[in-house]
Amino acid sequence: MTKMREADLYHPVKAYLQRQGYEVKGEVGAADVVARRADEPPLIVELKLGFSLTLFHQGIARLVVTDQVYVAVPHKTGKPAVRALKDNVALARRVGLGVLTVRARDGHVEVHADPVPYAPRKSKKKAARLLRAFDRLQGDPNAGGATRHGIVTGYRQDAVRCARFLAVHGPSKGAQVKAWAEVPQATRIMADDHYGWFCRVSRGVYDLTDAGRQGMADYGEL
Repeated sequence: MTKMREADLYHPVKAYLQRQGYEVKGEVGAADVVARRADEPPLIVELKLGFSLTLFHQGIARLVVTDQVYVAVPHKTGKPAVRALKDNVALARRVGLGVLTVRARDGHVEVHADPVPYAPRKSKKKAARLLRAFDRLQGDPNAGGATRHGIVTGYRQDAVRCARFLAVHGPSKGAQVKAWAEVPQATRIMADDHYGWFCRVSRGVYDLTDAGRQGMADYGEL
């Protein structure tokens, strides 16, 4: 199959719009495709061989002319393409653009989003999770994301406190670490061992691994 050209998108898009009752012309002013239907506002489509910042810039620029602006790209298959399409459709919705894809083998046009004002739904669950993470994090250890050994979370800070206790007191019961290090989830943190810092030496008793001692060195400033 020959590689699609930008011009190959025009005729399928034109035919699709004509079936909706539009009169369609290409390369009108700065727009790739302009369509008119009775006394309705014009509809504009910008054509590109793939999503890009330039495509979104062009589409947004056309919104000063009409609210009916679409971007059109070739339809692609495969998991990366599907994920990219989903992400780009979400972005298009946020800036008020519609999205069309054109299938190369038969010119089939699919509408993935229509241009409507974006009104995001707020997630109380995600907001609560964010605030819990904020409250759990002590101080401001990440300096806007600039960290030497990785992002510091409240969970990692708790793991460091557990590691400090074990470094001083040696193998200890989870309940003892919980009480003395003031880490409510100490037993769970050491049992799950996401960082490879802890090992269970007997039932309910944990000690530091070599990775845990290195973690103490890496995050000692916490």
